[in-house]
Amino acid sequence: MKCKVFDLNNKLIEEIDVKDSVFTSHIFPDIIHSYLRFQTAKKREGNHKTKTRNEVRGKSKKPFSQKGTGNARQGSSKAPHFRGGGIAFGPVVRDHSIKLNKKQKKLALKCVLSEKFKRNEVVFLSDQKLENHKTKDLNNKISNFKFNSAIFISNNSAIDKNFSLASSNIPKVSYLTVEALNVKDILKYEKLFIFKNAINSIEERLL
Repeated sequence: MKCKVFDLNNKLIEEIDVKDSVFTSHIFPDIIHSYLRFQTAKKREGNHKTKTRNEVRGKSKKPFSQKGTGNARQGSSKAPHFRGGGIAFGPVVRDHSIKLNKKQKKLALKCVLSEKFKRNEVVFLSDQKLENHKTKDLNNKISNFKFNSAIFISNNSAIDKNFSLASSNIPKVSYLTVEALNVKDILKYEKLFIFKNAINSIEERLL
């Protein structure tokens, strides 16, 4: 499939071939949902915890005799119904992460890339290096594309430090490598800009 490549000033540079199986694959909303659950569940700390009757401070001896006091029999002052006693069936520390196999992860990325491409929200950029790391200069260039938010994807070995520094000060603009590419960030931003050097890496990762 032929796609147009632009420079940072939104001028057409050339046309290149990209894999249909990556950018025009069938879209499965349920797979995308599963990946988002997988991604967000990993970030949950799961450190909520209450003390049981075995963990609260205090003695485990009977508070008073079994008989002769007129009170209901009690076995321990650490029982849940006593003030200061342990919590029954309270939350415990646990791992909230869920499993997702490699095929599903690849398919989810293909789905969101294809959805973006279908909506004309994917732009391929030439491997143009910035001369400086001034935020103002970069902002003037990319403003020609007219977007509310954007994410720029570059190859791991071709990271432009000037671009990374300049883009870090622009609101609603992010700069990621192919390794860090994920479903949540693709969906979060309106436009997806892919540098030419990253196309082959994305295709190799997903095929």
